[in-house]
Order: sequence, then structure tokens, then C-alpha cells
Amino acid sequence: MMHFADSLTFSGRKVVAAWAALPFPALSGSSLPSILSAHQQDVPWKLLSSWKEQKVSCCFAQSVVLRGICKEKPTSQPRSPLQSWESPEQVLQQYLHTQFPGAFSTAHVLQQPCDTRPPFPQFFSPLLSGRGFLQDKAQGSSSAGVESIPVLAALQSSPILHSLLSGLCRDLRARNVRRCSSFFTAGVEQDDFQEALEELKTLSQCYETGFGADGSEDEADSD
Repeated sequence: MMHFADSLTFSGRKVVAAWAALPFPALSGSSLPSILSAHQQDVPWKLLSSWKEQKVSCCFAQSVVLRGICKEKPTSQPRSPLQSWESPEQVLQQYLHTQFPGAFSTAHVLQQPCDTRPPFPQFFSPLLSGRGFLQDKAQGSSSAGVESIPVLAALQSSPILHSLLSGLCRDLRARNVRRCSSFFTAGVEQDDFQEALEELKTLSQCYETGFGADGSEDEADSD
């Protein structure tokens, strides 16, 4: 995983964020172009971190893997511009280029879905079919029949990591670590701790883009 993350980072960046859609929101019988065309305003996957920000409008590099979506052709659905691409990988790649222009993106699509049979926890909505696709009506009060689901996972190097890393740096600086005797008895020196905080702040600055409200966070870091 470390080497994979390194392939998505450059210009001093070392961290990537994990995103996922579990399950990937797809209607049964829909084609991949029609599914992605329904999410032109916002990508259908969410940040796995507990950080308050959940949307990202740009990124530097990303790797996206989608599994469990077959090459089904739409029947009564309107034609999408994405349907001009032949393979599922090309469709997903074009969607990524549209959502994140200028970013380095890799896309992989696998037909095999994620197996969710026991002991996988059955926390799914009753609106899901046995194959994990969305339905208009619930098929019962239990989701025990969900045996597999389509899943999308992504690793992304994006400006959102500036907010996450700088927020972590502020939280650590706000704590009086001298009161935590076990912290330094474990072998951590005060100077090493301060140096690590400075390195964390420098790392967060590598994810700045010069746009947005990042300035207020920098001012808070300098206090």
C-alpha cells in the first residue's frame, strides 16, 4: 500500500485519502454510462475519514477501482455522452477526466462483485436486491438476502488533505503533552515532538492550491 500511495504522490506529498461507495449506487439493469451520468454534479463516493469535509472539486492524482457492474445496455433510458466509449474502463476514465480535469487518473473495472454472504455484516437497506442493486420498492423488512454488492474504491491525492492535516496539527498543538507522562516515558523527546509537528505543517502545505478558504487555516497554524 505504501508503494501504491507513492505512485499517486509528488511535489513533497506523501498522503492519500481513501474514498468508497459501498454499495455503488446503481439501479438493476442500468449501464455504467447511465449510472455515472446521473452523478454529474457530485461523485457517488464518500471520504472514509471522519473529517467534516466530504466533497472535493479537484485533485492531483487518483486511482479508482469499480467492481460488480456488468456491460448491460440501457433500454428506455436517455442516451448519455459516455455511451460513445466502448469499454467500462474507458467510460470510467472519461468520467474521471470530466469531474477532475487535469488530474492524473487510473481506472479499473472488474465484473466480479464484492461477496457479502455471512459472516459479512448485513447492514444493507431493504431497497437493495440480492445482487446489491437499488430497487424502487423494498422486497422485505430484512437485508439478509444481499449476497453481493457493486463497490467503488478510490485513493486520491487532493487539496482536502490540506484541511485534514492542518487540522490534525492544530489539535496536537492544542494539547499539553507535558501532562501525559507516558507519552515521553515511551521514548519521545519534546524536541522531536515539536519537529514532527513542523513536518506535519509543511506536509499539509504541499496540498494547498491557492484557491478557497485555506488562508484562515494557515493563520490559525501560525498562532
